[in-house]
Amino acid sequence: MTCQKICVVLLHWEFLYVITAFNLAYPITPWRFKLSCMPANATEILSAGISKNASRLDGHYEAVVEAKFNSSSAYLPNLSQTNFHCCFWSEQEKNCSGPEDSTDGSTFVSAVNSLVFQHLGANWNIQCWMKGDLKLFICYMEPLFKNSFKNYDLKVHLFYVLPEVTEDLPLALQKGSFQIVQCICSVHECCECHVPVPLAKLNYTLLMYLKITSAGVTFQSPLMSVQPINVVKPDPPVGLHMEITDNGDLKVSWYSSTSVPFPLQYQVKYTENSTTVMREADEIVSATSLLVESVLPGSSYEIQVRGKRLDGPGIWSDWSTPRVFITQDVIYFPPKILTSVGSNVSFHCIYKNENKIISAKKIVWWMNLAEKIPQSQYHVVSDHVSKVTFPNLKATKPRGKFTYDAVYCCNEHECHHRYAELYVIDVNINISCETDGYLTKMTCRWPANTVQSLVGSTLHLRYHRSSLYCSDIPSIHPISEPKDCHLQRDGFYECIFQPIFLLSGYTMWIRINHSLGSLDSTPTCVLPDSVVKPLPPSSVKAEITVNIGLLKVSWEKPVFPENNLQFQIRYGLSGKEIQWKVHEVNDAKSKSASLPVPDLCVVYAVQVRCKRLDGLGYWSNWSSPVYTVVMDVKVPIKGPEFWRTINGDITKKERNVTLLWKPLMKNDSLCSVRRYVVKHHTSHNGTWSEDVGNHTKSTFLWTEQAHTVTVLAINSIGASFENFNLTFSWPMSKVNLMQSLSAYPLNSSCVILSWMLSPSDYHLMYFIIEWKNLNEDDEIKWLRIPSNVKKYYIHDHFIPIEKYQFSLYPVFMEGVGKPKITTSFTQDDIEKHQNDADLYVIVPIIISSSVLLLGTLLISHQRMKKLFWEDVPNPKNCSWAQGLNFQKRTDIL
Repeated sequence: MTCQKICVVLLHWEFLYVITAFNLAYPITPWRFKLSCMPANATEILSAGISKNASRLDGHYEAVVEAKFNSSSAYLPNLSQTNFHCCFWSEQEKNCSGPEDSTDGSTFVSAVNSLVFQHLGANWNIQCWMKGDLKLFICYMEPLFKNSFKNYDLKVHLFYVLPEVTEDLPLALQKGSFQIVQCICSVHECCECHVPVPLAKLNYTLLMYLKITSAGVTFQSPLMSVQPINVVKPDPPVGLHMEITDNGDLKVSWYSSTSVPFPLQYQVKYTENSTTVMREADEIVSATSLLVESVLPGSSYEIQVRGKRLDGPGIWSDWSTPRVFITQDVIYFPPKILTSVGSNVSFHCIYKNENKIISAKKIVWWMNLAEKIPQSQYHVVSDHVSKVTFPNLKATKPRGKFTYDAVYCCNEHECHHRYAELYVIDVNINISCETDGYLTKMTCRWPANTVQSLVGSTLHLRYHRSSLYCSDIPSIHPISEPKDCHLQRDGFYECIFQPIFLLSGYTMWIRINHSLGSLDSTPTCVLPDSVVKPLPPSSVKAEITVNIGLLKVSWEKPVFPENNLQFQIRYGLSGKEIQWKVHEVNDAKSKSASLPVPDLCVVYAVQVRCKRLDGLGYWSNWSSPVYTVVMDVKVPIKGPEFWRTINGDITKKERNVTLLWKPLMKNDSLCSVRRYVVKHHTSHNGTWSEDVGNHTKSTFLWTEQAHTVTVLAINSIGASFENFNLTFSWPMSKVNLMQSLSAYPLNSSCVILSWMLSPSDYHLMYFIIEWKNLNEDDEIKWLRIPSNVKKYYIHDHFIPIEKYQFSLYPVFMEGVGKPKITTSFTQDDIEKHQNDADLYVIVPIIISSSVLLLGTLLISHQRMKKLFWEDVPNPKNCSWAQGLNFQKRTDIL
């Protein structure tokens, strides 16, 4: 008896510190266990009346024990002086687990049944677990039943130690090595103890014990041990979702709210309630979904899910929040379909009307309630399930806010307002790729507005790179990688591959992700080496070649790619809007080209680009424009045309001659004239030249009987080689070839000259027409015309009231002949000109047309009006008639 009392004291005050073996610690189970503490003298009572060899208590023994406890209450009032013995037990363990009390190995109160602790002493339900976030270890305790301690303050402390290795356990059990946490208790004596556990120590052994103080009495539990990873309690599953599958089943799905380092199993309980059946079910699954078969219209389902570790020990999570799903009177499965153009899809339906399921043979299908679907597309799956199939679908055309086609499953005489949704999109997305000229990256682009009608969809480019080249028929590879693409301002997505493998085949496609599913565009395979866009040619030069007069363009080919290249040259007159002309160069070895251009004396803009000669890849960008410089390319085509004025006494043999010429145009000068040179030739003085610079006139003294002059135009290349000669000869100046000369004004800007010649033996080279205003001191104006012309239209500004002098000079090889001169024309001249049928061809036609028109008017009008109109003058020719309203006069008549 003395030994037993000593053991009780040791168990109460220094229980943990005398333990030297880890196997004496109580292993915490994943389920609930109980902590029971009873007075030590109660064990004495039990020991006196119980056989020491008894290992189990039968029903008779339990009745005896209960009777003794009910009659033994004298010791309870003074609990503070009472020693208690505490031990653990659970539903799986009938005996109380405690320490050894003697050296012979017998277990203290080993034969005491758990029923004893439920009627005497202090009893708590305890459960410990690791939170689903794997950061906190929790022990929760609550009183087993109402007892005498509930009216007193309750304080609970948990002592714990977490040694890193098993060898450190004896050292960890020393006094002072335990850490302490105060548990949080409520007024109902329920307490929670929180122990932080590092993630890296989830597999370590956690040692702990409890100290419970109430009404001045301290209860101390035996030592407990547990590996936190074995008692993980996951958080309840979340995202509980239910939907009708394509096969008409109810799919229940969820996902775990936290991430744990092991797979989970799930328990699903649900209740089905319909007009025809009511059932309850409870299933264990390892997946995060469950199919409930034989779903009927108008049914309701209430479902909850909880989770637990699949392999090894663990604790069930709390149940998820219950969700209720109610099926409609018309069930479509699938309720929505997303598919691509050209595919075949099918819808199924079950139709319930007034608690009665319609036979599948009586179901008809409509599209958008506007088009009845042919019965050839129906199929009876079962007594109540009807199916419709749509072959070779076309893209859905948006109708206002509706971006889908509504498919209706109907009874023979009516349609329910519910419908299925059909989304058909064109997944033919064009992906174009381009490798840069340095062969370091490949840029791929595709339009962003491909699936605008599919709201809520996202598009991603996926690709698979093969080791070498592309297959003949690209296909979607099961192993692919996503590629980040960014929307550009031009409405295209752009993706960059860098680095690249030039000879590897990149199979690409666009994946359209949507809540209804995903679609893939037609795959395309790209070889980076085949889509190179070279750098533009460099060192581009352009010039008009001297003496040849061609536009010569030269360049240097880019370093990459090493393939043979073709080139394009475009050129045009420099300006705001250049009209380009393009020239092809297909010789890969060429670095220059010469092109004929119509005008050699203008500035041309020139650009060059290149592309692989085999046609693969893209044209490079055009090079930066270069411009030609205007410069002389040839000697002037011909010298200027010139004439002369002669001053001095005609009776004397010395007269001043002034040569006049017009500046050469750039097309004749090719491309400029720096100066003019006048060459003189006489029979006595020989030949000499006179440089007159940029002037367009030159004066010399005509003293010889014959004097020939030539005017040369000189540029940076040389002098003109085709020039005009003019000979001044005294004898030839008296040769009279002109028989008559007449001048007729056609209007204020045109005068017609006509003349007649006399027979002559001289060789006539050309005529010079000369005219001037006699009322002003203007210089004379002149024109050179061919020798075979007998009538010429002079275009100038003529004033009718002024007097003009017109002169016609015949020019022979031997010299200039005697001119024919006529002065200003008169009114008689005009009338004569109007009657001259030889001079005017068009005037008689006009007069005849006027006569015919006038005759028509005479027939249809009165004779008096006819006479009146004959006397009315033309307002255009008579100034006094302008402004008069002759129509009004006609009305008066």
